[in-house]
Amino acid sequence: MKKYLFYFLISLVFTNLHAQKKMIIPPYLQKGDTIAIVATARKNVEDNLQPAIEWLHNWGLEVVIGKTIGLDYNQLAGTDQERAADFQTMMDNPNIKAIWCVRGGYGTIRMIDLLDFTKFKQSPKWVIGFSDVTVLHSHLNNLGFASIHGIMPVSVKATEEAKESLRKSLFGESLEYTVPCDPMNRYGSAKGELVGGNLSILYSLLGSSSAIDCTDKILFIEDLDEYLYHIDRMMMNLKRNGCLESLKGIIVGGMTKMHDNEIPWGKNVLEIIDDVTKPYHIPVIYNFPAGHSADNHALILGKQVTLEVNDLESKVIFD
Repeated sequence: MKKYLFYFLISLVFTNLHAQKKMIIPPYLQKGDTIAIVATARKNVEDNLQPAIEWLHNWGLEVVIGKTIGLDYNQLAGTDQERAADFQTMMDNPNIKAIWCVRGGYGTIRMIDLLDFTKFKQSPKWVIGFSDVTVLHSHLNNLGFASIHGIMPVSVKATEEAKESLRKSLFGESLEYTVPCDPMNRYGSAKGELVGGNLSILYSLLGSSSAIDCTDKILFIEDLDEYLYHIDRMMMNLKRNGCLESLKGIIVGGMTKMHDNEIPWGKNVLEIIDDVTKPYHIPVIYNFPAGHSADNHALILGKQVTLEVNDLESKVIFD
């Protein structure tokens, strides 16, 4: 009996420790701070960064360009070692307060295990980007640090609202979104830590140390240029891995440029997501303005958010 009581008490301790764990929010930026622009995936050899540099200067920030900008290694911005070394330099530099990934594509997964987060843990900073940068978001969130899913330096067509949302996120200003009700929405309210990013990347990370933790979370997903059956495959994999049953809510961003086969799948992308998630009776927002579009509003992954979904509008409120 005493043995069982001992194990019960130990389990309570670990449960409480888990419940008390809070995500670390990196220091918000102040005017005069420096932000680094680096490439973790696809190469960026064009002279196309001036608009983004001007945004940052207008916000009162200084800019450092990483050594990977301009490197050309087939599709990638340098070798895995070069990209990792550039990112590591910016993480370890105490004068750099945020790291802005220049673009997505593919390649971040190839360098993530080459990084040493020791100094980052001692002095965290914001990591910003979307799409392939989801690798970094999920890995950092697992380590206990928040990051920003938002536009990148090559997002020259970004709306003013998208740019302003990134500025607010970086400077710690109040962040709240209200969007019109979508007919597919599932009503309700929920509160939890926001996690997620690109669905294809989240799917590829399952089973690794960077895999998403969905327990009591609000999941954000978006994607680009996928076949409908593959969306179904990825959603079913999240389900079979136990990710969906423990969620408090879902935000579905842009599902852009989806494809179908000659023999149709039979459901559109939102119907696929609805079909897989409706057994869980949680609030869902569809067509939220974030993802592979010009109107890509910033989301602070790792921060607590409140969802309010009704027949008039949907709200996403960051604590």
